[in-house]
Amino acid sequence: MAGDTKFLLWLLLLSSSTLCFGSELDIQCLKSVQQSVIDPVGVLKSSWNFSNGSDGYICKFIGVVCWHPDENRVLALRFGNLGFEGSFPQGLQNCSSMIGLDLSSNNLSGPIPPDISRQMPYMTSLDLSYNSFSGEIPSDISNMTYLGLLNLQHNQLSGQIPEQFDLLTRLTTFSVADNLLSGTIPSSLRNFLASNFVGNKELCGSPLDECSDSRKETGGISGESSIGAAVGFILGFVVALYFSRWFICSKRLRAYVLHI
Repeated sequence: MAGDTKFLLWLLLLSSSTLCFGSELDIQCLKSVQQSVIDPVGVLKSSWNFSNGSDGYICKFIGVVCWHPDENRVLALRFGNLGFEGSFPQGLQNCSSMIGLDLSSNNLSGPIPPDISRQMPYMTSLDLSYNSFSGEIPSDISNMTYLGLLNLQHNQLSGQIPEQFDLLTRLTTFSVADNLLSGTIPSSLRNFLASNFVGNKELCGSPLDECSDSRKETGGISGESSIGAAVGFILGFVVALYFSRWFICSKRLRAYVLHI
């Protein structure tokens, strides 16, 4: 309860603060985003005109939500299903009071920034679903402690779900379904439905099937078996070679075999 009260007080303070430096930084943030993403449909090129200069003009840009319509300060960026390509947008750290980012249903690829919490420390909603982001899920996301929604569904993310996600105590919506994840689901996330984890063949643990011993030890057993097989083959070859030479060179044994 105390933590929620502090969060609400922080939110009110952030929304009411003038942040005199914020407007220019937010404009620079949007310019960087426009330059860094590939926009084949021309959504940003056609609607983001930075020559206006009036109060709140960026609030009329497609995908931009402001704290106040007369103030150039970004509350959230909603870029869902706009056909964007390329890597994760650049310059978002300059949207210094942004609390929501939706990049869902685009064609973005590459890694999620490893320092994502430094770029966007106050996020309450992060939706990267239905893209082609790859690599491991950054453990740094666990430092975005205000997150209530984290959606990473339908990407190409690999590795394990970071154990540090137990720090995300405000999460009410979470999904990593349809990725390439492996390992055990952290205990702090087991209250979410199985549908939020399905589509990861090597992921196990509640609410999915329990992790079998064979799955846990797959890597070790296969590695040891391969080494054992190789050693056995070499040893057998040496022994066979030695005894065959001994057989051929031994007159006594050769005479005994001929006698039989």
